[in-house]
Amino acid sequence: MRNEGLGSWPARRARKTPHRTALIHQDRHLTYAGLQDHTTRLAHALHDRGVRRGDRVAYLGPNHPSFLETFFATGLLGAVFVPLNTRLAAPEIAHQLSDSGARILVHAPSLYDATDNPDGPVRTRIEVGSGYEQLLAEASTDPIDEPVTLDDTCVIMYTSGTTGRPKGAMLTHGNITWNAVNVLVDQDLAADETALVSAPLFHTAGLNMLALPVLLKGGTCVLAESFDPAGTLDLIEEHRVTVMFGVPAMFGQVARQPRWADADLSSLRGLNCGGAPVPTALIAAYQQRGLTFQQGYGMTEAAPGTLFLDAEHALSKAGSAGVPHFFTDVRLVRPDLSPADAGERGEILVSGPNVMPGYWGLPQETAAVLSDGWFRTGDIAYADPDGYIHVVDRAKDVIISGGENIYPSEVEDALLAHPDIDECAVIGVPDEKWGEVPRAVVVLRGGVRLDPDELLASLAGRIAKYKIPKSVVVADELPRTASGKLLKPRVRSLYGTR
Repeated sequence: MRNEGLGSWPARRARKTPHRTALIHQDRHLTYAGLQDHTTRLAHALHDRGVRRGDRVAYLGPNHPSFLETFFATGLLGAVFVPLNTRLAAPEIAHQLSDSGARILVHAPSLYDATDNPDGPVRTRIEVGSGYEQLLAEASTDPIDEPVTLDDTCVIMYTSGTTGRPKGAMLTHGNITWNAVNVLVDQDLAADETALVSAPLFHTAGLNMLALPVLLKGGTCVLAESFDPAGTLDLIEEHRVTVMFGVPAMFGQVARQPRWADADLSSLRGLNCGGAPVPTALIAAYQQRGLTFQQGYGMTEAAPGTLFLDAEHALSKAGSAGVPHFFTDVRLVRPDLSPADAGERGEILVSGPNVMPGYWGLPQETAAVLSDGWFRTGDIAYADPDGYIHVVDRAKDVIISGGENIYPSEVEDALLAHPDIDECAVIGVPDEKWGEVPRAVVVLRGGVRLDPDELLASLAGRIAKYKIPKSVVVADELPRTASGKLLKPRVRSLYGTR
């Protein structure tokens, strides 16, 4: 087998455990032999429609077997998979399709309108449903052995930057494979895992930290199209779920369900949490049910695993992001890149076989964050005497709301398009349900009055709904340095709790 990449995984797993269940979606069960069959058929169908090595194949839809089938089929051909966030507005989706140069789009029926761009590069669309099933039924089952190496690009996964449009992080087959190895080493995943995949597969955590490692090991993934806290308890009981991933807000909603205390959670043995630190009260609520969190810190550019805090130290090192994954290295450095001392705050740098080679079509942006094999995260942290790393600030000012990254500059640009807004700053404020949500602090043009609801309504359809601020504060002026630089910490202290 000349394919060393992710596309070969279904065939490699099928020759070991063909009759074991790979995917469960609603009342449908798909074995590893079935996953290999579907992957091969879809790869032939994509090839028949012109997809060749290096071409980009995009997918837009919720968690569904066709997502993973498209992912593996694309890899089987040596093409590049482009997962799209279903929560983005139509212009944002159009940009990512155009920027990636996607040749084919596989999409859920309900999302067709959002991708309707006659001027875009996509010339072929495959709608998930009866047409998709017929396409598979008519396709060839002949083996495909396109040579693919671990250095070949596997995925372009878009991640928002602090300025401008989102950047496409190129992850190689090797990046994702080594990340999966890190997960297997550090989380002790077993061959009999049943994973509840309710975190979206279009995000790096749902795909690379849960679904792919479980499939590599030969376990079962239960695919939920969206997160539902009450439904989560039902699925855990019905399928005897052993492991799941979520952000703190998701786990908090589950714990607030009326039948939380009586739900049968005896099958669970792994709770993986990321996206934000897990509150101590939430840790305690799950410990009362005999459950302990494993926490992590990462970023799309590292595929994403960087730091990991195991269950053994969940309480003794609460507030820490843990230590580097087994095959990943982390340094904390001063602004001059000299090593920070223990307890001294420094920027997090990451190196390892899981770190991306660069951003798609952006050599300058790549050079700005990659040097001598080290990725500059822009995040600030310190190491305690035991080497556990505590992330203390996000230099990029990212707001993490329910696991979604919201970058203030993108929202601020949209707000400044409003004729009544002179200046603005977007900050994160605490929220019981989502962890934090965006708030807009605005300075109005002289003499005008502002209807906050009208301002927020003007953003609908231009940026994703979750990025739209939940509140607006009108200020006389924004705090700035003598050179005119906005003082974001001061904005937070003035307007972050009102």
